[in-house]
Amino acid sequence: AMKLLKPDELMVDLMGMENIRNLFFTEAVTMANLRHPNLVDVWDCDEHKGRPFYIMEYFCNNLGTMIGESYETEKPSRVLRVDKAVHYTREVLSGLACLHHAGIIHRDIKPFNILVTDFDTVKICDFGLSKLRGETFRGPSNLKVGTPWYAAPEQEQDPDTVTFSADLFPVGVMLYRMLTGILPMENPRKPSRANPDLDEDWDALILKAIDPDPEQRFQSARDMSHELEAVAARWEKKQEKVCAVPVSEWLESGPPRPLSEPLRRQGIKVRPQNARERFGLDELWRPAEYIRNEVQDNGDGTVTDRTTGLVWEQSGSEYPMTWQEAGTCIEELNITGFAGRTDWRLPTVEELMSLLREIPHGRELCIEPVFDRTQKWLWSCDRRSHIGAWYVSLDLGFVASQDFTGYYHVRGVSGGEME
Repeated sequence: AMKLLKPDELMVDLMGMENIRNLFFTEAVTMANLRHPNLVDVWDCDEHKGRPFYIMEYFCNNLGTMIGESYETEKPSRVLRVDKAVHYTREVLSGLACLHHAGIIHRDIKPFNILVTDFDTVKICDFGLSKLRGETFRGPSNLKVGTPWYAAPEQEQDPDTVTFSADLFPVGVMLYRMLTGILPMENPRKPSRANPDLDEDWDALILKAIDPDPEQRFQSARDMSHELEAVAARWEKKQEKVCAVPVSEWLESGPPRPLSEPLRRQGIKVRPQNARERFGLDELWRPAEYIRNEVQDNGDGTVTDRTTGLVWEQSGSEYPMTWQEAGTCIEELNITGFAGRTDWRLPTVEELMSLLREIPHGRELCIEPVFDRTQKWLWSCDRRSHIGAWYVSLDLGFVASQDFTGYYHVRGVSGGEME
């Protein structure tokens, strides 16, 4: 991916083009000199006709998109499973530990600056507001540094005097948001009141991370990471006790809800402004209604859903791929006659949505999935435009679109006629 400097005219008036240009190159050099699996890599930087740019590794997803945060930041976002939120937070803290070891304070940690890789790991990016050791801010005194709701209180007052704890404040905000779907406003309530999977351990961890007094927060990414691991380990032990009760003793069973009509099988083109209505989605792009499936493991690498009449690959592509490559993957299934079938195809959004469930809580977390968990994001055959298509996130339960150059998995589907 190429990042090209094109500052807003107001920013140029406030800071001066030369100052902005220097900040841009400082960002590129800072990122290029750091090597860590949770920090984005910069490969080159240069100028073209007076326009600075740098080249960095490309990832098509970010945490902001994954949780459904919009430019109206205060609106609710998607809630993540506890283990998923821990996974992302753990990796952000690991990247920050490396950054802080180099004497760098990021000063703009937020979901949209946390890239999510094709294999569901994270990379911190956008170092344009970073503070190097001994450096002072070269901008107007009234210019705020950071992003509202995520910037630490002391950073908004005096960006030059912040310590490493200023980067841990937004990590706490992100963790709060991932686990509750809301932002911690002034005098935030305990996270456990918004999520039944949490307890007082989580409350203590998160509220310490977002304490408005920097002296009361964690003082290093390592300290916060150690506490996160301890809390997560205690949570897992409690969850193991919950799951010790056989699923058959508490799982509600009943006949599957019949479909009023077969799911659409043919691919279509749907523009973003029409997608929610066309696909039947709520404000966070999740199914407005869920299907109660009756699935059967066929023992040959496929799963049959008797509710929809669909036969699915139990796993799918081993590695993520572009949308064009997805079509080739399906062709190979038919050429080889996988599971004795030659009618495999790329599923529609509606067919993929039939696999979605609401985010599980409590005992629901104990249910082992029938499908392979590796394939978290799946391409559909439905196009968004002449350069993009729609995909479905199975683990977070939402529909979104991406350019054909994005990398997602493929799971073939067969059948679809109502019995």
